[in-house]
Formats: sequence, C-alpha cells, structure tokens
Amino acid sequence: MEQIRDAIVSGTAEPGDFAAMPIPESYRGVTVHKDEQDMFAGMATRDKDPRRALHLDDVPVPELGPGEALIAVMASSINYNTVWSSIFEPVSTFGFLERYGRSHDLDRRHDLPYHVVGSDASGVVLRVGAGVNAWKPGDEVVAHCLSVELESPLGHNDTMLDPDQRIWGFETNFGGLAELAIVKSNQLLPKPRHLTWEEAASPGLVNSTAYRQLVSRNGGGMKQGDVVLIWGASGGLGSYATQYAVNGGAIPVCVVSSPEKADLCRAMGAELVIDRRAEDYRFWKDDTTQDPKEWQRLGRRIRELTGGDDADIVFEHPGRETFGASVYVTRKGGTIVTCASTSGFLHEYDNRYLWMNLKSIVGSHFANYREAFEANRLIARGLIHPTLSKTFPLEGAGEAAYEVHQNLHQGKVGVLCLAPEEGLGVRDAEMRERHLPAITRFAGA
Repeated sequence: MEQIRDAIVSGTAEPGDFAAMPIPESYRGVTVHKDEQDMFAGMATRDKDPRRALHLDDVPVPELGPGEALIAVMASSINYNTVWSSIFEPVSTFGFLERYGRSHDLDRRHDLPYHVVGSDASGVVLRVGAGVNAWKPGDEVVAHCLSVELESPLGHNDTMLDPDQRIWGFETNFGGLAELAIVKSNQLLPKPRHLTWEEAASPGLVNSTAYRQLVSRNGGGMKQGDVVLIWGASGGLGSYATQYAVNGGAIPVCVVSSPEKADLCRAMGAELVIDRRAEDYRFWKDDTTQDPKEWQRLGRRIRELTGGDDADIVFEHPGRETFGASVYVTRKGGTIVTCASTSGFLHEYDNRYLWMNLKSIVGSHFANYREAFEANRLIARGLIHPTLSKTFPLEGAGEAAYEVHQNLHQGKVGVLCLAPEEGLGVRDAEMRERHLPAITRFAGA
C-alpha cells in the first residue's frame, strides 16, 4: 500500500505506473460487525456510542466486477448514514447487504460478516472492470454515493427512481472509509483540482443531496427571491443549502444552535440567522405533545427577520423534532422538502395547516447522476466551497462519528485514509489562491 500512497503523494506517477502496480491482498477499512448488531439494544439513541461499534480491520480486497472501479482512497468523510450504521439504527445495515447479496451472483461479495462503511471518497483509480471506457488507472476522482443497476426502465428518467437504487457504503459494502474502495464507474467524477484530498472528499453526499433537495426541479425548485428556512444551516447538509440559497438569489433564514455556527452562516453570506438555543425554542412539551405556541413564535420571528414574509421553502432534515414547526411556518402554497430525519423518522404535524393552506411535502433522497455531476461541477468551478471544519486519521473514524452523532461539529468532518497528512492533492495552486479566503471562512477557521 505504501507504493500506491507514495506514487499518489508525489504527483509524478504516470497512468501506466498505476496500472502496473500490484494490488495488495488486503487493506484497512472501517467496519461494523454483524455479530455486534444487537450491542445497543434497549439504549436510547443519544447514548449509543459509535466508537464502540466502529473497528479498523484488515479486510480482503474484493473481486472487481464489470462496470466497476477499484480506487485508492486518499480521504473520506463522516455522514449521518455512517452514524446510523454504527448505532444500527433505524435497522442494521446487514439486512441491506443480505438482500443485495441475493440479487446477482457477483453481488454475493457484499454479504459478509463485516461492513466497510463510508459514502464519500477522493482518490485515484487503480483498476477498472470490463466495459469501463471513461476512466483509467491514474485518474484523480471523487465518488458520489448513488449505486444503481439501470436494468429497469423505471430509473432511466431519474436514476434515483431505479428499483435497485442503493447508497454506496451504507446499503452496499466496500465503502469509502478505507484505503481502497469498490465503486460503480458511473459514481466517479473528476476531483476538483484546487482542493486538497480531504476537502474534495467532504462535499460529495451532502452537496449533491442539498442540490437536489433545494435547487433541482425534483426538490424545492428554488428561485430568486424565495425565503428558505434552513435547519442546521451550518452543518454538513445545511451549509451547502445555505450556499445554494445565497448563490441562487434566495433569502436564507438560517437556524443554528450556537453563536459559532451563526458566524459560519454569516461567513457564507447569510444575513438572517436564528440561534434556536439562545432563543430557547421548545417545540415539544414532552415526548408525546407538541407546543403550537412555539410554532407561532418561530413564524413571528421569521416574519420579523424577512420584513413580513413567511418561508417559501423549508429545508427540512432534523425530522421529528422540527417537522410540526416546519409545516406550520411554511407560507400558503409553499413547500417543505424533507430528508434524513436525524432526530427521528416518525413525524407529527397538524394536517390542517397543510391541506387548508395548499402546502406540499416533497421527499428528497440523495441525487441522480446529473444532479451529482452538476453539484460537483459547481465545487470544481469554485462557486460552492467545502465546509470541512475538522479532520481525523482513519484510526479516529469512531471519534469522528461520535462528534457528528453528538452534534459537536460544524460543516463536515473529514477522515484521512491513505493521505499521510492534511493539505496534499492540490493540482491548481493559482485557482486555490483565488478561492482560499472563502475556503478558509467556510471551514469556520
């Protein structure tokens, strides 16, 4: 593995050099174990500790199939789906792998007693399978996490509607929190040349998710002048929604939980910020009863900030904790676009405020191939910037996941895989110099 790493770090290796390098028989990957999937039974979600469940193991290199690529992973990042995998909520991911393993002969590779997790990666192509023509060994890439078979016509207009759609590293094995990873070749996109490995790895899942959820016609279809309420606006997902709102001429109202997170939103160009902790919003009286007076208080606060306007779009991802409020504060005819549900999947809201005011709830999940391409293109052109605030070594992936689970982070939390240190991988220093102020500010530095 050292030969591969050194060749990438040097930046002088030719494509043929990578094609000739021997592939090791095993690699280090961050895993969860099937025989531990009941380890947190009976515990409250917040008390489940990813550090107990995430292991760094030596695992065999899997067989490379047609249409696939083997990549050397220089860096990855933590998404909430890795937290879910590590605490085995809402279900164990081994159920996904068992079903995937029954679908085709080659897919039996995925059904193992361990799961290599992770849904982001930046790195270099080492090998490609039969039928791959767009990529070759030595190409520097990032990987988005949409894995589909495309054998059904149902997914040809929108690949997210493919009946065999899966999220790589969550519903498939051989994910990105590792030294090597297996991806479908159509998951690959060019690595933005002005970013480091860890910066390039951090936007993938959340940036594409925010693009579809807020910008795409498949989501909120945001337009200039829209008031957009963004929950968790400084976090891994919300920080990209905030940038899209600012860049797209919308009016973001950013909800955060600390002055530091409010400062990050302002650094991204947002002017209207609600610190929900300082203003002490309590949408639930107890575990079973919401407080509509708090919904009303939030609505008044939004109108106060916007000069009388309600939210045209609510960028909703906390789920149970905030969903009742989100439905209430959306303007008549407005849209609540929802994904993730990190505070709980069972939503409760007063349907009168939805049906009598002609509001819409739109479900959004990751992004199709075109949306992922467009989101990465905006990163590569320096119009959207990574919001990477902290980076851990591969050995620290459990601690990184714990920080995300406990909401101790800003923006994204990165993980170095083969990269020996931060700051490597920049290929366009001139472009980086132009955008460095924004990259620095958006990381909360």
